[in-house]
Amino acid sequence: MSKVTARTPRLAVSARPRSMSIVARVYGYPPAHNAGSEWMLHSMLRPLSERGHRVTVWLSHPGTLEKPYDIDGVRVVPYQAGAEFAAEAQKADVLLSQYENVPIVAGLAKARHIPVVVICHDNFASSFHDAAGADLVVYNSEWIRRDGEIHYGQYPQEFLPGRTIVVRPPVIAEHYRTTPGDRVTLVNLNPDKGGDIFWQIAAWSPEWEFLGVRGAYGQQTTPPTRLPNCEIVDGVPGNEMREHVYSRSRVVLMPSLYESWGRVAVEAFASGIPVIAHPTPGLVEALGEAGIFAYRDDLNAWLHALRALRDPENWAKASRRALARSAELSATPDLGLWCDAVESLYDAKRQRSFHVAGPPRTKTSVAAG
Repeated sequence: MSKVTARTPRLAVSARPRSMSIVARVYGYPPAHNAGSEWMLHSMLRPLSERGHRVTVWLSHPGTLEKPYDIDGVRVVPYQAGAEFAAEAQKADVLLSQYENVPIVAGLAKARHIPVVVICHDNFASSFHDAAGADLVVYNSEWIRRDGEIHYGQYPQEFLPGRTIVVRPPVIAEHYRTTPGDRVTLVNLNPDKGGDIFWQIAAWSPEWEFLGVRGAYGQQTTPPTRLPNCEIVDGVPGNEMREHVYSRSRVVLMPSLYESWGRVAVEAFASGIPVIAHPTPGLVEALGEAGIFAYRDDLNAWLHALRALRDPENWAKASRRALARSAELSATPDLGLWCDAVESLYDAKRQRSFHVAGPPRTKTSVAAG
């Protein structure tokens, strides 16, 4: 009598690929586009490349660079050379996006059963709405995560993100550490970042020298009259901020109307540069006990804080707090957790392929009875 048996192989969900293909679609990217969100993204993609994964960024907006280039192991394809994005995205192991590109990337991911990652840099309802149903949602701060959870509380279970984590914008302190200079600095002269307030502070503080750095986006303000204690410089790539900005700065101002985190402040802290900031939820979380806070509409509070920092002893105390906060943030395990979370999505893709296509066919064995 013959006995026929068929064995269904067990899916090895714990296996990791030697090299995953990670494809991102975003508006712009360093070094040509120097906004904080893009430098955060690069700080997150770089360690994935260092782990041996193939990381490619496709840009959705025309920029000054027209040919593909590599930066720290990340391949970047400009909009002008990106006609093959949709075809290449379908071959990816993981798709990633942020801001306005999320809907199209999520649509491609769903159609091809590819895990999708969304980075939320703000607490806007539109951002949470676009990220609904993503396999992995990354919040850039704890307060954004809390707002996200409140938002998703109204969603049915099937629209919730598969997993959420917090990755505070990574700042490698040694990449920014320098000897502070003598200027009071504002990075990005956009009104929402406090450009108008910056000029008022400068006009009322002739004892200080001021440095205004043009930003990567938004209209940049100029003083109504020339101020002899002010210098305006063009923006520089993030990897040149140490040399051209922080080495010249003794105090950094952040009178921002909205900041979901505060990357510039954390970069300044790496050199022990005190930061005076408007207490947005993000800046309060980022600066912690090292922050010096003043409401953006209270000019006297900013002037008083600056006068206090003229005292060398007060500045030294504030500088020590800044260095301590920099060390505290540098010790967080965020990047390792991030890389592990992305790599775990490979298992999700294999699971999806398994359930869609069914288990692999196997040979039957015949045993003589």
